[in-house]
Amino acid sequence: MSRVALVTGGSRGIGAAISKALKDAGYSVAATYAGNDEAAANFTSETGIKTYKWNVADYESSKAGIESVEADLGPIDVVVANAGITRDAPFHKMTPEQWKDVIDTNLTGVFNTIHPVWPGMRERKFGRIIVISSINGQKGQFAQVNYAATKAGDLGIVKSLAQEGARAGITANAICPGYIATDMVMAVPEKVRESIIAQIPAGRLGEPEEIARCVAFLASDDAGFINGSTISANGAQFFV
Repeated sequence: MSRVALVTGGSRGIGAAISKALKDAGYSVAATYAGNDEAAANFTSETGIKTYKWNVADYESSKAGIESVEADLGPIDVVVANAGITRDAPFHKMTPEQWKDVIDTNLTGVFNTIHPVWPGMRERKFGRIIVISSINGQKGQFAQVNYAATKAGDLGIVKSLAQEGARAGITANAICPGYIATDMVMAVPEKVRESIIAQIPAGRLGEPEEIARCVAFLASDDAGFINGSTISANGAQFFV
């Protein structure tokens, strides 16, 4: 029986690439989404990967959604906490609502996604937790105090869970993508995109599939001794 993988925000962008890569690697994959029903339906039609709609910022919705996934596919072995939002503004203009929205989704949402599956992983003595952080959680970014804070906090979650889960056969690792050629990045004005690429020594944007391959490795048995680590996939733009 194949292992079950849950990918939050798994029907678009980097999340979609992750969902496809895990399916190709033999996992039974469930992809969550927050609101775009049409995109989710198209994704399922194209890939055969079932999608589930819930808001990761809400614990009870997450718990109920996870129960639905496990009823359909079986116990969840791999969690990829990928769902995230931005509400960018310079700090002096940032509203409490912009701060809270990002904290609730990008940081609390990781707790809400992992916490319901953690007891089962401990009981079964196996689990893979993979959190998609960001280069901006490592170095910070102008007008992204809220986003950078959550992505840095995600790294703290991973390091702590690694210590708690190791003896139970659970690994927790993070990936910090740099600038990736998602629809959101490709939609910015060409001059802005060129200025971003100029900061990347590799001379190009990353591809979603490159992040997905990192996830597939961390989810595998081959990565069993890698725990509490961060993979920086940014084309040499930033080193830790």
